[in-house]
Amino acid sequence: MKIILKKEIANLGEAGEVVEVKTGYALNYLVPQGFAVVGTPAALKQHEETLRQRAHKEAKLVADAQALAAKIEAASVALTAKVGESGKLYGAVTSSQVAEALAAQGIDVDKRNVTLPEIKETGEYEGKVKCYKGVFATVKVTVTAE
Repeated sequence: MKIILKKEIANLGEAGEVVEVKTGYALNYLVPQGFAVVGTPAALKQHEETLRQRAHKEAKLVADAQALAAKIEAASVALTAKVGESGKLYGAVTSSQVAEALAAQGIDVDKRNVTLPEIKETGEYEGKVKCYKGVFATVKVTVTAE
């Protein structure tokens, strides 16, 4: 019997997969527990349509993320910080400072998606910004003395 899984089942499949199982297992356990739906022709057709729409939305999100990544890579972030006599910063440059600098340039990025190396001296650095699943951009950060 064909069923469409609603949840991940160990040794059977992931949510959204169409799998073949024994009739008793499907009708006595999976369907009553809400883990699956019987794979009738109408349900399978609706499932295929849902997958097609989901793929279309995913493609649009990836395209938007790639456009954002291109904007981030074209931008450059210049930050000033207080520096001691030895050339070291009194603090460290944080991801929130980089996110704010990008926001000032019209690029909206969440600070949790910015990954920086440890910046404790003036100079030029490169950080990574996660735009979407698997889409990353490199941001150039220049730190100068105040």
